[in-house]
Amino acid sequence: MKAYILILATMFFIACQPTSSSRITFDVSLSAELSNEAKDGRLLLLLSTDNSSEPRFQINDGPNSQLVFGQNVESMSAGELISFDSKQFGYPIQNIDNIKEGEYWVQALLHTYETFNLSTGHTVKLPMDNGEGQQWNRSPGNIYSSPQKITIKDGQASNFSIVMDQIIPPIEEPEDTEWIKHIKIKSDLLSEFWGRDMYLGAHILLPKGFEDHPEAKYPLMVFHGHYPSDFGGFRTTPPDPDLEPDYSERFGVSGYNIIQQKEAYNQYLQWISDDFPRFLIIEIQHPTPYYDDSYAVNSANQGPYGDAITYELIPYIEEQFRGIGEGWARFLYGGSTGGWEALAVQVMYPEEYNGCFAACPDPIDFRAYCLVNLYENDNAYYYSSEHKENNVPIPAHRDYLGAVNSYMKDSNHKELALGDKSRSGQQFDIWEATYSPQGEDGYPQRIWNKETGEINKEVAAYWKKNYDLRYILERDWDQLGPKLEGKINIYCGDMDNYYLNNAVYMMEEFLESTTDPYYNGEVDYGDRAEHCWNGDQENPNHISRLRYNTMYVDKILKRIEESAPQGADLTSWRYN
Repeated sequence: MKAYILILATMFFIACQPTSSSRITFDVSLSAELSNEAKDGRLLLLLSTDNSSEPRFQINDGPNSQLVFGQNVESMSAGELISFDSKQFGYPIQNIDNIKEGEYWVQALLHTYETFNLSTGHTVKLPMDNGEGQQWNRSPGNIYSSPQKITIKDGQASNFSIVMDQIIPPIEEPEDTEWIKHIKIKSDLLSEFWGRDMYLGAHILLPKGFEDHPEAKYPLMVFHGHYPSDFGGFRTTPPDPDLEPDYSERFGVSGYNIIQQKEAYNQYLQWISDDFPRFLIIEIQHPTPYYDDSYAVNSANQGPYGDAITYELIPYIEEQFRGIGEGWARFLYGGSTGGWEALAVQVMYPEEYNGCFAACPDPIDFRAYCLVNLYENDNAYYYSSEHKENNVPIPAHRDYLGAVNSYMKDSNHKELALGDKSRSGQQFDIWEATYSPQGEDGYPQRIWNKETGEINKEVAAYWKKNYDLRYILERDWDQLGPKLEGKINIYCGDMDNYYLNNAVYMMEEFLESTTDPYYNGEVDYGDRAEHCWNGDQENPNHISRLRYNTMYVDKILKRIEESAPQGADLTSWRYN
């Protein structure tokens, strides 16, 4: 009898074991009803203890992030089982066997890749943007499963099966209105680099009287920033009286959705008022296979986006919508990514634009790459210590009182789980894709080891030479200075959540030292202001961030009056 019980117990133990040596395994497959086409991409396994939304919408840098594990797949076919076990890298738990006991909602998603034959001779596989602005969790064509509830128990081996049988549908493109027009052009420069047709788009806000004054030609304002699905912050009707107020966790403000609608309607009222100047404003769509925008500069890995925007897209818009089409009549502004772009484009195309207003820009001096000095630090995740038992982790995000809620290692390990070879579509990977030299495999060279944080000094030297804006200005001021005098304006909160103010301090120190000529611009800081303060000393951040398209108008008009060449058209766009 004892022998019989032992045999049964042994049989039960074997039956409960997953096929892998891992304690916990998941087998993911693609439904044949959904697609018979083999797929390349990044297969993601997502788990959450919170069922308030799907796991795919709960991955972030902060303490409330849920779990993600990732692996590459090639030619994944319907019915094929792809297993997740302890070998796949995860975030914020790296090893799947270390998932705690409890109930979880589990989901799988395939972020699909396409093949690009680059003009450099390399072949790479990357996610093409599909109108969503490089968001892996809602990109049309990506395949996923519905969340299902599972239970994981300590000490018990478990194997779970997941079938992906849902596909994210296409996104409808916005329609033209009386005030807002939408254009898309094929870029010859980008198409040559990527080995396929590539497009640039823009949303154009037309001035009052555009149809009534065919003789008028207008200055152009370029509002740089993340991928815009439509022209934002502009509505021709009052706020919806039936709108239920929401709560903004970021700003701690109730009814922020109502505030946004009020501000958008107020912008419209200003725009059509008799004394408001008439000009064109554009928001650009330039997503790349690496991110929701290109950073608006030429890049070894992304191609000549700077030239494509400045020499293809903008002249096309000015021709179609009667722009003046000269450098003195073009201006740049934006915040965060858009702040870096505004400054970088002004520096790299100094005579094609007449001024930039760069708010809370991404790092503009790589000695303060957030809190990492790329040239002196050896590691991006930890400050080294000779005597402390553990190295000190480097923070990545804080609030206005300095409380830290994520670290550099967190942000980068999240990205590594979402995609290798700089393919996560996230912040540090796009900086890498923009600033790094191209590797032998056709992908960006790593600025640091993504797992350990060890910095590659050769890559850092390349970044410095080509994209460290403070270094470039200081190195080339004798040539750039005369072309940039009066054109550089930078704004940042002194408690920026991402420590971006540190690089601004360094830039300001250089700019204030300039002579022959003095830079003659403006650098200003918001007291205790978080990301993304943009120069408004009177209103809170949650209000001023909604007013980019009106807050620099007086400074732009003054700049035009002071710098427009003799004979320039200063009247037709004023309807004089």
